[in-house]
Amino acid sequence: MIIEVITIASKQNSGLTITNRVYEYRVLNHLSQTALAKAVGVSKQTILVMEKGNYSPTLKLAFEIAIFFNVDITDIFGYKEN
Repeated sequence: MIIEVITIASKQNSGLTITNRVYEYRVLNHLSQTALAKAVGVSKQTILVMEKGNYSPTLKLAFEIAIFFNVDITDIFGYKEN
């Protein structure tokens, strides 16, 4: 099962949409939002809004999440041109 969350880029009319698969990786690894948040140093709320597609993480946080799951950053985060 592949779930892709689409996040609206912070710059309007940029023609770019940031995507993420944080929810999928978290669930497949049997982690709560709280556990993932603690592991990467953010709040549970940050993980929640990211999974819902309402937040684009900083590059630093995106790398921290990818490193935590031991995958390439592009396995979790990507983009689509509109």
